[in-house]
Amino acid sequence: MIYQDKNMVKGLSAAGRDSPKGLNMQTIFGRFSQISIAAALLTATASLQAQNFPITPGQKATASQVAQTGVPLADLAPNAPDEYTVKRGDTLWAISGMFLKTPWRWPELWGMNLEDIRNPHRIYPGQQLYLDKSSGRAILRARQQAGGGGTPGTVRVSPRTRYESLADASIPTLSPQAIEPFLSEALIVDEASFLLAPRIVAAQEGRVLLSRGDRAYARGAYSSKEGGKPLSDARGEPVAYRVFRNATPLKDPATGEILGYEAQYLGKAELVRGESTATVKDKDGKDSTEVVPATIDILIAKEEMRVGDRLAPEPPRELLSYVPRAPASQIEGQIVSIYGSAVLYAAGNQVVVINRGARDGLERGHVMAIQRSGERLTDRTDSARTQIRLPDERNGLLMVFRTFEKLSYALILEVSEGVKVGDRFVNPN
Repeated sequence: MIYQDKNMVKGLSAAGRDSPKGLNMQTIFGRFSQISIAAALLTATASLQAQNFPITPGQKATASQVAQTGVPLADLAPNAPDEYTVKRGDTLWAISGMFLKTPWRWPELWGMNLEDIRNPHRIYPGQQLYLDKSSGRAILRARQQAGGGGTPGTVRVSPRTRYESLADASIPTLSPQAIEPFLSEALIVDEASFLLAPRIVAAQEGRVLLSRGDRAYARGAYSSKEGGKPLSDARGEPVAYRVFRNATPLKDPATGEILGYEAQYLGKAELVRGESTATVKDKDGKDSTEVVPATIDILIAKEEMRVGDRLAPEPPRELLSYVPRAPASQIEGQIVSIYGSAVLYAAGNQVVVINRGARDGLERGHVMAIQRSGERLTDRTDSARTQIRLPDERNGLLMVFRTFEKLSYALILEVSEGVKVGDRFVNPN
């Protein structure tokens, strides 16, 4: 199977038809792909549904304690502002780092917001945050909006025809531009899924290369292998597919184990007709069965496609808001690959694959410290010329934004020197 995160938006409100006079900004719609929107519209309810994000019991306990007492002033960032107005384009990571020395200490920031910002993961442009230090400790509060009544973040609308963007108005945890391709394009599959993935078997009029708007034919069943499922257009079966090729094995730098395959994204296709069979007469007049492949249309072509390229069902839309935090348990590992085959060293805002995933306890939002291996030297001050190894030093930070079973994608947030394959990462605390 293809590993995908199961946290997804579950519904889409029909608020565009029946809008109350006061519409809270915390109920603005989340991000959806075209197909996710279509599915969500069929299951929309009259009430607005909040998105659920993972918060551990330990984080809740810490937040509750901090909400009552605040945090020591010494834990604030040296240049923490007394007040700040959230702007469009801000990220939760940047705001957390603006107020705290260690931005991954989200439970403290969440606890500080517990009284005023009811959903700690959804902060909106225009909200005013200020530090209350009157008790000798720091508590972050949201200032009441100017203009009188109404709760912070409330927009008053009248019953009239209007257009609302489906884009989530709340600020994301990380810059969407940096990670969006890895939410909508990147694929990591296991060996079994790769070997049994549906594949393109033919094109119209003997074409060799396929591009946007072309029609092609595909099969999911394999005659010589166990497994493989025919492509079906029955209700409930996927009709939207990603097209990929040349799945590259990702090996654990320490053990050599193949942890998964990273596929090269080519584009998207839509299933028009499922696979079937037809009974025909052979030359001897006997009935024989012919295989009729499925029909697909190429919707998006990032690169030209060809016979042999494989298909994977389009995954659910990923959320962009999650809690930046350190893992509750000790996790360490190594960087497996750097996105871009010609890239030797990774810098800030580049994406890497790491050799830890959901099975190891990694979750979206986990922040890890990148370690630079200590250099091996000869001690020239010692007549014996003893070989020494300098201690490892912190080289930067990365945040996990998408997990699979054995691997994860992470964004490098800050770095002192170039990061290479094999570099270690550990808990930041």
